[in-house]
Amino acid sequence: TSLSGILAVKASAYKHKDQIQEEKAHLQSVRVTDGSSPRKSHWTVVDEVAKTESDAKIRLGLGDQTEIIVVNPNKRTNVGNNIGYRLIPGPLAGPLLWEHDYEQIRGAFSNYDVWVTPYNKSEKWAAGAYIDRARGDDTIAKWTLRNRKIENKDIVVWYTLGFHHAPQQEDFPIMPTLSGSFELRPSNFFDRNPVLKVKTLESVKWANCSA
Repeated sequence: TSLSGILAVKASAYKHKDQIQEEKAHLQSVRVTDGSSPRKSHWTVVDEVAKTESDAKIRLGLGDQTEIIVVNPNKRTNVGNNIGYRLIPGPLAGPLLWEHDYEQIRGAFSNYDVWVTPYNKSEKWAAGAYIDRARGDDTIAKWTLRNRKIENKDIVVWYTLGFHHAPQQEDFPIMPTLSGSFELRPSNFFDRNPVLKVKTLESVKWANCSA
């Protein structure tokens, strides 16, 4: 399914992001009870900055409408939004094993859909270098117990994509393909929609074509 459309906008007194008092962003329902609007409710975006590794351990799809946006706090658009990328997740599949089960200790990276760590060249494999022989003592779950700071640091975002598969008769002898993906999409990366950068008529060279 693909969706598109035109934004519904309204005038605002704000000209810059710094004028708004309020990077994890939550979509939050708000009840209207003061009679300021004929509407009974609306929704808004509540920003939350993940400052440590613990803050950035996120389970998606549990009713908490969280959007994951990785930003550079030192770069802004002309209206003050932080430049970054938004993580658009694919299929979600949390672990079905008890967290203290030996297999789950080795595969503890699946305890959360998203992890964020400060860059460390020795931390390359979320489940350890040799998962089939690992003891679970060199995994992302162990690294993040230090709860290091990640705000305004050189970071690594770890995203877990997976499936649960209950075999069906049709799966034998060759299982059908299951597809999954995720996307990193620009978020306030440009000052305007780059697609609208259309040449003027004066800059277009017309060529006469004859059949």
